[in-house]
Amino acid sequence: MNHQVFPVFCLSAKNDMGSGRLMGFIDNVAPSAVDMPAEVLEDGSEVKCDPKAPTRLFVFKTLVEPHLGKLSLFKVMAGEVVQGNDFQNEKTDTTERIGQLFILDGKNRIQVDRLKAGDIGATLKLKNTNTSDTLNAKGAQGNIDEIHFPEPKLRTAIVIKNKNDDEKLMLALHDIHAEDQTIRYRYDKEIRQLILSTQGDLHMNIVKWRLQNLHKMEIDFETPRIPYRETIQKPAEANYKHKKQSGGSGQFGEVYMRIEPYFEGLPNPKDLNVKNTEVHDLPWGGKLVFLNCISGGVIDNRFMPSIIKGIMEKMLEGPLTGSYVRDVRVAVYDGKMHAVDSNDISFKIAGMMAFKEAFHAAQPQLLEPIYEVETEAPEHVMGDVMSELQTRRSVIMGMDSRGGYQIIKARTPLAELDKFNAALRSITQGRAKVKSIFAEYAPVPNEIQKKLTEDYRKIEVDGHH
Repeated sequence: MNHQVFPVFCLSAKNDMGSGRLMGFIDNVAPSAVDMPAEVLEDGSEVKCDPKAPTRLFVFKTLVEPHLGKLSLFKVMAGEVVQGNDFQNEKTDTTERIGQLFILDGKNRIQVDRLKAGDIGATLKLKNTNTSDTLNAKGAQGNIDEIHFPEPKLRTAIVIKNKNDDEKLMLALHDIHAEDQTIRYRYDKEIRQLILSTQGDLHMNIVKWRLQNLHKMEIDFETPRIPYRETIQKPAEANYKHKKQSGGSGQFGEVYMRIEPYFEGLPNPKDLNVKNTEVHDLPWGGKLVFLNCISGGVIDNRFMPSIIKGIMEKMLEGPLTGSYVRDVRVAVYDGKMHAVDSNDISFKIAGMMAFKEAFHAAQPQLLEPIYEVETEAPEHVMGDVMSELQTRRSVIMGMDSRGGYQIIKARTPLAELDKFNAALRSITQGRAKVKSIFAEYAPVPNEIQKKLTEDYRKIEVDGHH
C-alpha cells in the first residue's frame, strides 16, 4: 500500500512464458482498485474509487494506430461510464463524447456497454484529450495530478532530406510524442534546427526507425548547434553617418554612441547628460539599457525608437558568431539630422552600424551555456568518470553517495555534454545515470572563441559569394 515493495517477474511474450504466473499474482495478491489509496487531485483533495460517485476518467496512455486514429486508454477513477456519455476536459476546456467503449485483450479490442470505477478501458477519436488528462462528468471538478515524466537525457537535430516532407515530419513527431511523452521535439528559432530530445540512444534510434520505416521519410541526425550569447568587456565609442542621395528626397542620419558592459547597479556616466533611460528585458535573457544623452536637439526625439530598433536588430545577430547579444548599455550622445532627408530608416541604419563598429572595439566576449550535471555511477569507475568530466572542461563541484553508487556534481559546458553521454556509456557499460539542468552563461575560453568566430566568418563569406 505504501509502494515500498516491487515484485519482479520474468516473462517472454514471444515464447508465451510466465504470463500465467503474473496474472495469478495480480489476481491473488495485488490489491483491488477499491483497496488502493484514493487518487489525489491537483488541489490536494481526494477521489475514492466509488461506483456511485460522479464519473471521472483518467487517460494514462495514447496510441496512434494507422487505420484507426487515436486510441485513448483510461482508468475509471469513480462512477461509471456508458457509451454516448459526455465529459468535460477542464485542461483544454472542451467537451468529449465517448463513442465506443472497449477493453483491450492483447491486440484484440472487445466492445462493452459500460465500465465501472476501477476498470481500465479504451475509446477512439477523442479530439482534444491527451495522456494525463482528466475527463469529468457533471458534478465532478478538478484534474487528477498528472503523470510526471522524466526529463530528456539526450538531444539531437533532425535533418530531413526532402524539404517537402516538413509538414509530414511534424505530424509524425506529434503522433510519436502523443504515444510517448518522454520524447520531445521543438523547432529552435535561435539555432534554426529541429531538436529531438529522448531518454537515450536506443530511444532515439526507435524514433529514427519509425520515421524511416513507418512514415517513409529520409532523415538524418546531427549534432545540435550551441545557443551562444555575445557581450562586451570594456566601453567603446563609434559614430556612423548614413547618407544616400537618389532623385527626390534622400536619406541622412548620423549617430554618435558609447557602449559599455551592463550589470545591475551600474551608475550613470558622469560626463554625459542623461535625459532618459530605457531598460529592455531581452527575451533570450540579459538586458539592453538605452540612455538618451542628446542635448540641443541635434537628433529629434522621434528618431530615438528607430535607433533602438537598429541596435535591437544587430543584437539578434551578434557580430562574433551571429548569436544573441546581451547585457549592454548604449548611450547616444551626439549626431546630426537633415531637415528634409532624415527619416526613421536613416537613423535605424545609422544606429545599427554605429553599434556594430563599437561592439567590435569593445573587446567582445562569447558566452556559452553551462549546465549543472549530476552523474551517478558505480564506485569502481569513479576515477574514469572524473577524468572524462575534466577532459570536457567540467568544474567538479562535489561528491556524494547513494545506495552503493557515487554521485559527482559538476558544471559542464553544453558543447561538451552530447559527447559526454556516449563516453559515459562505454566507461560504465551503461550503468551510469546523468541529470543536467541549465545553470548560467559563462565566458568561452579564448582559443575556442577564436575558432568559433573564424568559422562564422567563413560561413558569412561563403554565404555572400
